[in-house]
Amino acid sequence: MAPPPPASSIRELNKAISGGELEPVYLLHGEEEYLRDAKVEKLIDAALDPSERDFNLSIRDAAELSAEDVDALLNTPPLLASRRVVVVRGVSNLKKGARQVLDRYLESPAPDLLLLLLESGTVLKTEKTLPDKCAVVEFRRLSRDELQKWVQQHVTGVLNMTISQSGATLLLGAVGDDLAQLASELDKLASHSRDGHIELDAVEDLVGVRRGETMADLLDAVAARDARRSLALLRHVLEQPRTTGVSIVLALTTQMLAFSYARALLDEGESLQRVEKALFSFLSAGKGAITARPWGEAIRSWMRHVSSWRAIELEAACDALLLTDMGLKETRSSSDEQLMGSLVLQLCARGKAIAESTKREGR
Repeated sequence: MAPPPPASSIRELNKAISGGELEPVYLLHGEEEYLRDAKVEKLIDAALDPSERDFNLSIRDAAELSAEDVDALLNTPPLLASRRVVVVRGVSNLKKGARQVLDRYLESPAPDLLLLLLESGTVLKTEKTLPDKCAVVEFRRLSRDELQKWVQQHVTGVLNMTISQSGATLLLGAVGDDLAQLASELDKLASHSRDGHIELDAVEDLVGVRRGETMADLLDAVAARDARRSLALLRHVLEQPRTTGVSIVLALTTQMLAFSYARALLDEGESLQRVEKALFSFLSAGKGAITARPWGEAIRSWMRHVSSWRAIELEAACDALLLTDMGLKETRSSSDEQLMGSLVLQLCARGKAIAESTKREGR
């Protein structure tokens, strides 16, 4: 039997679910487990009526399965239903014998079984069999712009409400890219809304973050070399949920690397328009780049401030970020706030001062 065509995108998977034309085997993998697990529920709903689940749905962890267990899961016929569904979590953890049983089954999958193989993270490059024998869908981590759209879609499609753009942006700045946590916070906001609309002040009250005191505001203050404002914002940002010195360093590192790239292009004579386009490519190529706001907003900020940074200053800034990251991860007497305060002062220094400050710190 020829291998099924791969479901190369979530959109194609949605089309298969809505049309009821499901492949016999799916491999669902990627870093965004919240979206993956939500899609698993959609697949189960498409394959089974609620009354059929008790006897025709099995969800198991791969590490716990023996070869006999896998054989039984894959070869038990449906009971009072046209199809069974088997979900195997962490498929890469199957023992050798169990994996051999699975590989034999994949040569000729049963038409009355929907097999969902789940894997956290991306499928290993050493994996030879599964991608060729399954319909494969990757659930990658969303970019900041995609997160903004996801919040709006979740509020309208799931909660049947609306949320202001400023409220969505502030919530993302406070919670980050954890979709499960975002969904939880949105549920809380919805329960406190009386008119079907979530405003900025409701987000401020719930998450304890005020407009003008977000990670993005801190990044802008550092970009502008405003030491006074940067230090004032630092304490507020460090007190926010899911924010640490390390997460701030990562966001600042993304910003400084973007400045370095843009500065190099400008020094080569590239136009502002081409530099802005190049920064979008820079973010697309850098997996996990932390901008603390939508890409477009971050790039507009970088383009406003890059002219005030010289290459020698940016090199010293990256050195300072590396030293601070190492310090934050070591056992020490200095607090995160002390280390970050020193970093902010170094980054906001001008001319040779930043290089000299970095040198005093350990070079």
